[in-house]
Amino acid sequence: MFSATNGEQKIPSLLSVPRIATLLGSVLVALCTGTNYIYSAYAPQLAARLHISHTQINVVGLAANVGGTVSAPLLGRFVDAKGASIPLIGASLCLLGGYSGIQRIYDNGIGADTSISQASFVMLIMCLLLTGLATGACSAAINTTAKSFPKSAHATTTGLVLSGYGLSAFLFSAIAHTFFPGDTSALLHLLALGTSIPILVALFVVRPIPLPPTCTSPMMNGNEGYEPLPTGDIIPLTTGAEFNMVSIPSRESCTHLPEDQLEDAGHRPSELSPTLETSWVTNRNHARTDGTPDIHGIQLLMSPDFQLIGVIALLLSGTGIMYINNVGSIALALYAQSNPEYDHVEASKWQVAQVSTLSLGNFAGRIVIGLISDFMRYHLHIPRAYCLCIVSSSFIISQVFTLSISNVNTLWIATVLLGFSYGSLWGSMPAIMIEWFGLAHLAENSGWSAFAPLVGGNLFSIMLGRDLDAHTPIQVSSSSELRRTWTALYDRIPRAGMPSEHQCILGRQCYVSTIRVTLVACVVALVLSTWAGIRDGRRHKS
Repeated sequence: MFSATNGEQKIPSLLSVPRIATLLGSVLVALCTGTNYIYSAYAPQLAARLHISHTQINVVGLAANVGGTVSAPLLGRFVDAKGASIPLIGASLCLLGGYSGIQRIYDNGIGADTSISQASFVMLIMCLLLTGLATGACSAAINTTAKSFPKSAHATTTGLVLSGYGLSAFLFSAIAHTFFPGDTSALLHLLALGTSIPILVALFVVRPIPLPPTCTSPMMNGNEGYEPLPTGDIIPLTTGAEFNMVSIPSRESCTHLPEDQLEDAGHRPSELSPTLETSWVTNRNHARTDGTPDIHGIQLLMSPDFQLIGVIALLLSGTGIMYINNVGSIALALYAQSNPEYDHVEASKWQVAQVSTLSLGNFAGRIVIGLISDFMRYHLHIPRAYCLCIVSSSFIISQVFTLSISNVNTLWIATVLLGFSYGSLWGSMPAIMIEWFGLAHLAENSGWSAFAPLVGGNLFSIMLGRDLDAHTPIQVSSSSELRRTWTALYDRIPRAGMPSEHQCILGRQCYVSTIRVTLVACVVALVLSTWAGIRDGRRHKS
């Protein structure tokens, strides 16, 4: 890929074809691995066909999060050391096997008067686990992109890659709605082939591109960021593992600045916090062009900064995953309540519309927060952590709208706000993780942070599943007022078009209790985000 003459290697410029190809290939990988967000578009149909409850369908949906989370630290460590190729191949196989298996179980179905067997239910969970494992390819793509662009563009470029992850649900649901509306089996077939094949194509272009050297010092100036050399400048050819990561000029080739001019995100080496100072001393002989610390493993897990980010991510991502996995059921509940002539095809269109709207919001949030993060850090000189305050506030607004909306026609407002908020959360994380803990172990560190949505997603999703189940006819006492309300609605809806007896059709009443809980959780996250910004500001001033 790179020319070498007389032991010297020419490094591509910042806007070179190989570097842009890596970025676009990474976006393609993200598009293919973000399909777990489309789960809500087929989950109600899957539940109805297999006769399973809201709580069970939430357990199935969370299996994807479990698969991606449990494997993330180990897979991230592998990516940091060996690169993205093997994870991309593995993701392709997992997506093909996972969605093909779900399609097979859906097509086979079960008898009208029977329940799904334990073996089939376990197999369904295993298929979702496989689709979750495939999300590791997105982590590999982000890691490769971060190593191919300067730190002043980290939030923007990683946000662009993550935007593909957010746009995935919209892309595939739009294709399905256009060519085979209402055909769940065809959607699953599309997901099986339409995700696995493009990843194999991206395999040929997703690789780290060495950065041109910066001759200031191992600790770059945090305010100035990156100063690229003109195209054609050369550095000595690196070999082996050095070239597999990011190419770095030798210490002797740079003119070092005095210590009082050294700065990385507002720090001088002698004034780093104890944790960062220890990391700096440990790794000072391994200079990197990004100038960030190298905190990982046990040191990362014991860091108060990481624990603070983890709690914020748990509260916010748990809220997001809860809504993402259940927006289809929420849309059906609102539609059934306000439409006596229940039409399952029309109801399915509302499901797809919510998934598409959420995906577009997710896509926009990841791009916008990346631009805001870089602008705040390098132009306004405001710590990146304050982006989390913006994200938390956006989550609060989304939950307020979810509580107030009682008609499916206006549900899109809450959906786009939630999608934007969730995308903003994960769009802001990579740059913060790099700045606080370093680039060398980004994939591994991001893997540990993925445990936050696993815990939060399980907590809030199962809570909402129980809330929905408590308002379905099979769970409501015949003498209760709720039962009478449900019966009155049932009598208005034609039997042929009636949703499953496991489907709540009472509108807001189906889920409002859980949304009140998540609203409080988002307010707590805002308080913690403010504290994170204060801590980050103190770090810059020290």
